[in-house]
Amino acid sequence: MTATRSAGKWILPQPKDVIQDDDFLSIPRIARTIPFGYTEDPEDPDMLLPVPRELRALEKAKEYLKQYSYREVANWLTKQTGRSISHMGLKKRIDSEQSHKRKASTLREWARRYETAISKAETLERSRLGARKSRISEEPDPDTAEH
Repeated sequence: MTATRSAGKWILPQPKDVIQDDDFLSIPRIARTIPFGYTEDPEDPDMLLPVPRELRALEKAKEYLKQYSYREVANWLTKQTGRSISHMGLKKRIDSEQSHKRKASTLREWARRYETAISKAETLERSRLGARKSRISEEPDPDTAEH
């Protein structure tokens, strides 16, 4: 029903830059609902195949959200792809992607900090063990020492 309504008095521009079809990956199916931009794999119902046309349009829709409302962009997306998506469905999809991106960024930062901490700890251990080894090497070996 919302697909037949116009996007208002503004006309959204058509996509200009093109993303290659092989840039998109298959994903595992983790819910009953198939997300926008994917379709069920006929050979494996637990995997979802990307629909490049829909995913390219979704990437462009993210840019349009800077200027237009979710409702207008959802109507444009539905007209461009032929697959229906509500404004709330679009908002949930965008919010979910941003949340996952933030989590991944935080985890990468933590990993970087842990790598730095590990290298500092190893340096300290080597210097501490190195000092101990030099002290031990100065002491006579009990097996080779003369009695």
